[in-house]
Amino acid sequence: MNPRILILTAGFGEGHNAAARNLEAAFNSAARPGTATTADLFALASPRLNAWSRRGYLFLINHAPHLWSGIYWLIDRWKIFPWGLWFLRREMRILADLVAREQPDAICSTYPVYGFMVERMVRDGRLPGLPHFNVVTDSISINSLWLRPRCEAWFVPNEDSADVVHRAGIERARIHAAGFPTPAFIGENSALQPPSLEMPARGRPRILFIINSGTQGAERTARLLLAEPNWEVTCAVGRDTALRQRLERFAAKHEHPAHILGWTDQIPRLLLTHHVLVSKAGGATTQEAIAARCPMIVNQIVPGQEEGNYELLRRHGAGALAQTPTEVVLACHRAFAGEGRVWREWRRALDNLARPDAAAAIANHVLANLGGSAVAKVAFPAVTDQPDATAAAW
Repeated sequence: MNPRILILTAGFGEGHNAAARNLEAAFNSAARPGTATTADLFALASPRLNAWSRRGYLFLINHAPHLWSGIYWLIDRWKIFPWGLWFLRREMRILADLVAREQPDAICSTYPVYGFMVERMVRDGRLPGLPHFNVVTDSISINSLWLRPRCEAWFVPNEDSADVVHRAGIERARIHAAGFPTPAFIGENSALQPPSLEMPARGRPRILFIINSGTQGAERTARLLLAEPNWEVTCAVGRDTALRQRLERFAAKHEHPAHILGWTDQIPRLLLTHHVLVSKAGGATTQEAIAARCPMIVNQIVPGQEEGNYELLRRHGAGALAQTPTEVVLACHRAFAGEGRVWREWRRALDNLARPDAAAAIANHVLANLGGSAVAKVAFPAVTDQPDATAAAW
């Protein structure tokens, strides 16, 4: 009998949805199409309220980051769950209906609140005792919401995050530093490389600037980058048509290569073929850059969950923080000086962090440990106190 997996996500931050999409693709590739189903219970239960909540979340992180920092701190320390689950009774009814209809063999969550819902519903007899896996989308600054409900295993993006989870009281055998689920394209096309920065074949440094909503000084940063005569700059502006048109007019005044993109699904390819990414430290963006071994110059950090993403880069010497347009340009000059000496150091640091096969590894681990699954068992070591030791799956 073919296994079935239910993946639960939420639209509060692109990292949750990106991880869910990539996991679904990995499950369907590892077993068969249709193995995995993804659902956003908040969007299904209350579409209008969910849309308003998402807009409120984006407003806070873009225009009132310090207020959001305080809210994040309260959520982390104030035990609103599980007693606050009464507010999510509609979402729990939908979850019960989904499980009854889809008959999954396991649940994977890329959003932390679902752990409380599953735990309560199993205890109350409203859900069967399915294996439940948390796929943590944050690095280092991991909210306690991820850790308080019980689950079979926690998949975290890196060893640094595994240490945080273990110090919070989770046993090592349940923690897997598998990486963040990124698009399979990155691992399948690792041969794509930016041009060499060394003589005699020295090419132009390539800079990818991803402009997110609310990024401070974005247009000024783009203009400074585009004005540099020796760089090839790609700006991805999303759905901001007016900004795209202004930057296209500005770029047309210069003869050196420049690319101004609107919304694009080519970010994985761009990360593989550019030397540096300039962007805010969002979960999905940072992890895709790491998987593609594209060093990152962080120009904005949302307090709370994004602090850990930059901290990961800082600890491992895999990028820089530059919070003004002038600082961004100076950081790029530093990276590319001396035939890219600093850039090569950043790139080497990413060799130890990059896990472009994370989605497949997580999918294979879950499928291989389902009771009665026809999928062949695979080895997937847990994090241990001894680097070369291997613990049991759970």
